[in-house]
Amino acid sequence: MTSGLKILAYAAVSVALVATLTGRTSVRQVAKTEQAYPPVGQFVDVSGGKVHYIRAGSGPELILLHGAGGNLRDWTFGGLFDRLTADYTVTAFDRPGMGYTDRVPGISTGAFSTVGDSPQAQAKMLREAAGELGIKDPIVAGHSFGGTVAIAWAVAGLDEDAPFNARALTSFAGVAMPWPGSLGSYYTVNGSVLGGAIMIPLISIVASDSQIESAIVGVFTPQPVPAGYSQHLGARLALRPDSFRANVRQVNKLYPNVVMLKERYLELTLPIEILHGTADTIVPINIHAREIVKIVASVRVRELEGVGHMPHHVAPTETVDAIARAVARAGLR
Repeated sequence: MTSGLKILAYAAVSVALVATLTGRTSVRQVAKTEQAYPPVGQFVDVSGGKVHYIRAGSGPELILLHGAGGNLRDWTFGGLFDRLTADYTVTAFDRPGMGYTDRVPGISTGAFSTVGDSPQAQAKMLREAAGELGIKDPIVAGHSFGGTVAIAWAVAGLDEDAPFNARALTSFAGVAMPWPGSLGSYYTVNGSVLGGAIMIPLISIVASDSQIESAIVGVFTPQPVPAGYSQHLGARLALRPDSFRANVRQVNKLYPNVVMLKERYLELTLPIEILHGTADTIVPINIHAREIVKIVASVRVRELEGVGHMPHHVAPTETVDAIARAVARAGLR
């Protein structure tokens, strides 16, 4: 065996050993996390998997879709969900691969894969779940990545006459347009073959509570993180290797799917209400909300001066008002 082949062989053995050791520790960590943060809702069967959801209230149907790295617990923090159930029948879903919802059927989910669940595929899976739950004429609301899935939900309705087609959309700091530049090394490295096999299990084990809190601080900036938010969310659910991989792969593959969605924007006529902070550096308002409003005539944007990426927590009254405007414009109340 040549020296070059020996080096490759040693490297392969080392990678396999590290993967095995981190994998075993990660299994224990996952069990501990899921014991601390079990499912809070129910499950509905769809083609090839299960969708985790919570559903309560009465009135017009409202669907809530969380952002990247989150889960449906995000909507139940601070009383927002309960406030909405006073006026609507509210269904919050865990998006595919996050929380306790399965990945999109048929997608490669192994440690060495780099395939991400597209917003379109996620919308298809969740639309099926909505159909199984008997949801009709919903207002679909999404935060961040969930905002893109909400748009994909509406675009799917252009080609399918279904009772669960969106009657209106509400987006909170949602990704709506292609953006310049790259996502950075966090996503490119962790979304790679090596990242999925080695880095993600390792990070899931060694990440400290302070590091997790620091990441959440970055999402809320310039506003402070509300007391108790991290604990309520169960932030470590997103660090389970399967969810971690799903999240980075979804974000990595988001750009080309947003480009495809944009091609259908001129066909959208349903009411769309957008709530977006001017200080959002994660999904900048000038790239997304201020651009889609130039393309889609039915879009209305409310800007929140000085607010970052979490408007539904920072400005709950404005959040409720945005949904109410969408409902009224759709003629549902």
